[in-house]
This record gives sequence, C-alpha cells and structure tokens, in this order.
Amino acid sequence: MPVKSIGIGTVFLVGAGPGDAGLLTLRGAELLRSADVVIGDALVNPELFRHAPANAEIVVRGNQKRDGGLTQEQLTELMIDRARQGKTVVRLKGGDPFIFGRGGEEAEALAAKKIPFMVVPGVSSVMAAANYAGIPLTHRSYCSSFTVFTGHGDSADPSTALRYEQIAKIPGTKVVLMGMDNLAEWTRALVTHGMAPATPVAVVHRGTTGGQKTVAGTLATIAKLAAQANLSPPAITIVGEVVKLRDTLNWFERLPLFGKRIVVTRSRMQAGKFVRQLSTLGAEVLEIPAVKSAITDNKQDFVDALLSLNAYDWLVFTSVNGVTTFFELFFRQFHDLRDLGGAKIAAVGPATAARLREFHLQVDLMPEESLGRKIAEAFAKHSSIENTKICLLRAEKANPDLPDALQEMGAIVDDVGLYKTVPETEDFFGAAEDFKQHGADWLTFTSGSTVEYFHARFDLPEIVRQFPNLKIASIGPETSKVIQALGLKPALEAREHSTEGLLAALVKAKG
Repeated sequence: MPVKSIGIGTVFLVGAGPGDAGLLTLRGAELLRSADVVIGDALVNPELFRHAPANAEIVVRGNQKRDGGLTQEQLTELMIDRARQGKTVVRLKGGDPFIFGRGGEEAEALAAKKIPFMVVPGVSSVMAAANYAGIPLTHRSYCSSFTVFTGHGDSADPSTALRYEQIAKIPGTKVVLMGMDNLAEWTRALVTHGMAPATPVAVVHRGTTGGQKTVAGTLATIAKLAAQANLSPPAITIVGEVVKLRDTLNWFERLPLFGKRIVVTRSRMQAGKFVRQLSTLGAEVLEIPAVKSAITDNKQDFVDALLSLNAYDWLVFTSVNGVTTFFELFFRQFHDLRDLGGAKIAAVGPATAARLREFHLQVDLMPEESLGRKIAEAFAKHSSIENTKICLLRAEKANPDLPDALQEMGAIVDDVGLYKTVPETEDFFGAAEDFKQHGADWLTFTSGSTVEYFHARFDLPEIVRQFPNLKIASIGPETSKVIQALGLKPALEAREHSTEGLLAALVKAKG
C-alpha cells in the first residue's frame, strides 16, 4: 500500500513497460489503483490509465518539442507539488525508470526536496522489443553476453562520451537505445573501429505494440534500409549474429491481426476487454468511443420499480450498462443484495450475464442470440408468462418491440429506462486526431448508437471516401441496418452478436 509521511505524499516512479499494456508489473497495477495523481510519459500506453481510480488526476507529459508538453523541470515540480499536498503520485515512465529514462534525475530531485519516493522496476524495451521481434539477446550457439548503450551520448562530457573503439571490441550482442537520429554515424563508427560491415543488424520501431515495424540488414546497409522504410523514434537497434534467428522466431509479427489498425467505438467503460483482446492478437487499437452512458434524468420510474421489487416475477437486463447502472442506483437505496427480492433474472447476451455473475447472481434465462427481441422467444420456450409481472431494465428510448412482444404473450411489463446514451466528444490521448490524419484498416461498431454518434462526429461516408481501404465491421443485423441507412455496407457482420463474435469475424477476415 502507498506510504505517506505526515502531510506528505509518496511519489512512485513506476516502469510502465515498452508499450504492450500487458507488460505492466502487478506492483505497478496495484499502485495505479490507489493513485491520486498519475503522470505518464507521452509513449505510455493509455490503456494503463484504466487502472487508476475514476477521480484520479491524469497528466500526460507530451512531447515538449513537438506539441508543447511539459518540460522535465515542469514535470518534476508537478510531482513535488502534488506530493506536498499529501497525494499519492504515480509517475509512469516508459520501460524501466532507471534505464535511459531520466528516472535517476527525477529521484535525485525528489530526494533533494525530502519527498518520499519508491522505484518500481519495469520491463525494458531492451529485452521486450527484441523478444517481440523474434531476436534473443543471448543464445548458446551465438553469444553469452549483451551490451546496452545509447546512440546519442553527451559527447561534450568526456566522462559520458561513447568510446566506439572500445564498444566495437566487446563480444556479444549490442543493443542501442535512442539511436535513430544518428544511425548512420554510429554504425559507421563501429565499422571504422573494427566490426565487420556484414554484421547483422535489426531496427525495431514501436516494439511490443500493434504498430511494431522491424527492418533487418547489416552495419553497412541498415541506415539506408531504415530510411527507405521511414523508420523513426521510438526504436531500438540490435547488432549481432542473433539477428539471424529472427526468421525462425518471429512470433509477434505473425499474429492474426498484426499490423491492422482497428478503431473501437464502444463506450470507454465497456471497451476494455475488447481492446485487450484485439491487442493480444497483434492489432494496433485506436480507442475512439462514440458514446457514453449517463443515468436517466427521469428517475421516478426507477424509484417506483425499486419500491415494487418484491412484486416482480422477472427482472430482464438487456445490456452490461443496464446491469451496472441498476446496481449503482440500487445500492444508493439498499445495503443488502437480499433486498432484490425473489425475482428470476433474464439477460440478453453472455457479457450481460457475466456482469450479473459478478454480483453473484444466477441468470435463469438467456436467448441463443444476443438480440433484445429474442428474449420473448426464449420466454415462449421456457414457460408461459401470462399474468407474469416483468421489469425491463434498459436504456431510455429503447426499441419497443420487446415490451410489445411480451405483452402480446400476456405478461404485465414495466419498461424502466435506467440510462441514456449520449455522444462522447473527448479525444482520449489523441486517438481521434490520429484517425483523422492516418485512417485505419477497420472501424468496429457494436450498436446502432455507436454508428449514429460516430457519424455525427466524423461524417462516416466522407471518412470512408477519404480512406478507401477502410472497412466497416458490424456486431449484428440491428447495427448493420444503421450503417446501411448511411448508404454504406459493412464488410463483415459477426455471426455471434457479441464482441467475441466480432473478434472471431475480424480474425477470419484478416484483410
């Protein structure tokens, strides 16, 4: 748990890993969950901020030269100021804090001001990017050591200047960080001081992410090849015979969705699992939520339903949002789950059922297809619902087909709107701007409302014209209808109307 001195918070210098959100340590995730303030580097995967509490202050440093982000001095002052306010500060640093990340300098500054701090190691790109490129840094048949150095040492300071005449003579693999800007100079220096021009070299750009790009060559050719491939920082360079193993061990770049830029438009609250699944299969994910949920303004219907819970035979949930919002409001009124009463529970779709199970509630009925209207067919197969009292707990302005069908079967139905869907306009960590400039391979839509609000923000037909290779993926027929109403046709529609079904369809498409 975070440690606090009297009146002073602690700063945790936490290694965020090289880009893949799954490489954050358990200790790092634990600290993020208890943070009051999170200060992240520009290259930190934004997925990591999900671990932080909803009310935490999130600061993304940005690139000071490119977009006017915080200077190192401003960042240090921010850490000190928040700690002096008694807050727990997590400073998320790419890779490992003490490997070419200025973590040592930040720790010195904190120590000078007598601010308590702790350091949590992280997975460095030194190992991780090489691993994800299929290049082991050591191998019994090739070498038993590796050397790490920066490609732009401060040559004005003799004590830190790189000595290529010595580096060239060190046996084993060489890993170079921050060496893209002067790649030609230092590779030429190694050759000048005795290394063979034919020594294998690989440059790994944005290692461990869906945007990873690897170019292999030799000391004599790599600068030209990297320039032709338009490689830029962040990147690491690996020099040595182990690079030859890449053709055999290149596992990451062979994942089914590797290299595909996929836009997720689902609400940020719901998208986490889908984003992680896409990333695990190698995709570069742009999270641009089109919608978000807000509790209904008309709470009287819900209050009336709460007062009548014991009178209902069935509670029907049609979405994860419905479950989440219901229990948020329920626990404002009650403190015991037994106050839910003895009603049976129906859920539309496995995700909704899974959310209910998190509350240790058994789902008694679920249709085979994840469509609201199918719940009536499931009831018809289950038992008669004549004179049965049913409470539908779902979104405002939902499709009337379901309550109409249940009433036709003789049920007494209260249709309670718990939440409303509103447009999301925030650009989380620049993903929307990135999309507008560079496009993507796939746009995924999980509901009609995501289509409508995404179109209102971007003009969907226009964006498709702008990026002719952009394809649309739909979770099911209801969503496809809204896409088709815009004069567009989805390139695929999930057979199983869930994010798992959508994921399977994307893997099968591969295009």
